[in-house]
Amino acid sequence: MQASILSRLTSPADLRHLSLDGLNVLAAEMRAAICEQVAQSGGHLAPNLGVVDLTIAMHRVFDFSHDRLLFDVGHQCYPHKLLTGRYPLLSKLRSRGGMAGFPEPAESNYDLFSVGHAGTAISTAVGMARGDALNGECWSSTQPLGRRVVSIIGDASICNGVAMEGLNNAGTLKRQFLVILNDNGMSIAKPQGALAAYFDRLRLSHTYGEFKRRAKELARHLPGGHALSDAYHALGEVSKTLISEDAWFEHLGLVTVGPVDGHDIPTLIDVLNEAAHFDRPMVLHVKTIKGKGFSPAEGDATTFHSPAAFSVKYEVEGCRVELKKGARSFTAAFGDLLGDLMTRDPKVVACTAAMPDGTGVAKVMPKFPERTFDVGICESHALDMLAGLAKTGWKPFFAVYSTFLQRAFDQAFQECALQGLPVRLCLDRAGYVGGDGAVHHGFCDIALLATLPKACLLAAMDEPSLKAALQFMADFDAGLSAVRYPRESVSSMFANTPCPEFVFGKARALVTHDRPAAAVLAYGTMAIEAGAAVQALAADGIDVDLYDARFAKPVDHALIAQLAAKQIPIVTIEDHSIRGGFGSCVLEACNEHSIDSRNIHRMAMPDAWVYQAERTEQLAEVGLDAASIAQRVRSLLGTKTNAHPARSTTPVG
Repeated sequence: MQASILSRLTSPADLRHLSLDGLNVLAAEMRAAICEQVAQSGGHLAPNLGVVDLTIAMHRVFDFSHDRLLFDVGHQCYPHKLLTGRYPLLSKLRSRGGMAGFPEPAESNYDLFSVGHAGTAISTAVGMARGDALNGECWSSTQPLGRRVVSIIGDASICNGVAMEGLNNAGTLKRQFLVILNDNGMSIAKPQGALAAYFDRLRLSHTYGEFKRRAKELARHLPGGHALSDAYHALGEVSKTLISEDAWFEHLGLVTVGPVDGHDIPTLIDVLNEAAHFDRPMVLHVKTIKGKGFSPAEGDATTFHSPAAFSVKYEVEGCRVELKKGARSFTAAFGDLLGDLMTRDPKVVACTAAMPDGTGVAKVMPKFPERTFDVGICESHALDMLAGLAKTGWKPFFAVYSTFLQRAFDQAFQECALQGLPVRLCLDRAGYVGGDGAVHHGFCDIALLATLPKACLLAAMDEPSLKAALQFMADFDAGLSAVRYPRESVSSMFANTPCPEFVFGKARALVTHDRPAAAVLAYGTMAIEAGAAVQALAADGIDVDLYDARFAKPVDHALIAQLAAKQIPIVTIEDHSIRGGFGSCVLEACNEHSIDSRNIHRMAMPDAWVYQAERTEQLAEVGLDAASIAQRVRSLLGTKTNAHPARSTTPVG
């Protein structure tokens, strides 16, 4: 579709010059542009299609070059970006130099925070609302040029503990403050919990007529008494008819309006205009359709939440979408391996926090409905719940992205590790994650978890090692355990060598020589990159030993002592921050066991933010690809290549 209006927009102010029909045409153009680009590059599709009309209405009413707009999670920000001058960046979506997939202040002043985790928008909005008030800059009826504050949050995120804390505090504000609840009945998968069920009942049981008939009587009985009755009279006529009966948020001191149709741009503009002139905290409940305007996404919002590239084939019966298939991923492998483990061990239970597809747990849910749990976007609750399951004799596995584990570290400490409970963490998306960028990189799980006494930290380098790691964890009862693996395809580099069982604190030899020039101790899938580097070095006559470290806690200090005694360069490699990661664990072990560490050299994620790009590009950028590893070994050896006419090179099973 030719983006005739979209391509001519220079700023959101241009929306005020468009007719209502023009806004609807623009909405269609935006949906087409997003669909066409995500089909080429992958990205968050359904969430963005669902908020196109709402985003247009927000930018028509508010001036977010001056007012404050805070996104929750942020994966629904594409329409916002298209309206704020970033349409030219769409063609490189989620690529270096292109449009980030999440709000990014480095990209535009319209983005206030880098956002990628759920539940944060209301709290940061409360902070900005208080800051503007202290600065004398907040909007009021007597200061019409002041700043307004708007946060947008999804129905699945609202149940997050941080969101609840933010709402509780937002109700104490004495100024304009608007929370837009984007209710699409979905998160990535179907929302879980009692609050989600409440929204379902609300959508079914309330009609426009009921709101209008009962609004005045309701206002007199809500918390705040006469103050809310006065608030009712302060609202415009449209909002009065939509004051929500028995709204849950009223108990926190927020007037609640809606639900309203999130795809009716004229009504949205009317309601938002009234909300913009309301001087008390308000929740506007907006009902949207996730994937709106693209029938495959409307029919299967989970698959099209964040699809890979796809193609659309038009047929007589309609359209057929074919997702581009990649190689087998660690996530798919984990799902299969978890199912096998649960079949063999009836005490194993599994949990995810709103990521059943993203973690692979969806594969086992139909077979084990009583032993699998999706708690919604509530990672802290998940770990506490699993601690309770462990306490009652079950073997809990928590499948969670590394970046989201951070939200539950306190529970990993207090309820799991401190109690000596064998809760098992399966950390997907460890290391660099590619197009999702810095908000999702799994860079600090080792640093966090290694501080916990008796915790056992593992990494998998391929599918056989992931299978062995899961079995080890199932049998490990001494305390908390965790295994990390990336958003990556599983490698077959060592498929022809048997994968031994995991033995507590012991590394696995992959390639050894009689007289190596250097040794590489790789953690997780960095063993694959290092394997390619070792092959390249061998072609140049340089013998390098390679080990799959397997454990960051405890590290194989006996192996490290043996390698140190050879007085050769030892390189540790990991896709984790150099601060507190595997390499740091190795140096700490050297200090603890009086091992000479002068020849140990660390390669890891640098102490810097790395933005969106392909994962392979990110690894190359920071010097963690095979070519960089080989170059690092060469530089450490200098002219001492230790090349031998007849070498003994032994792949070890």
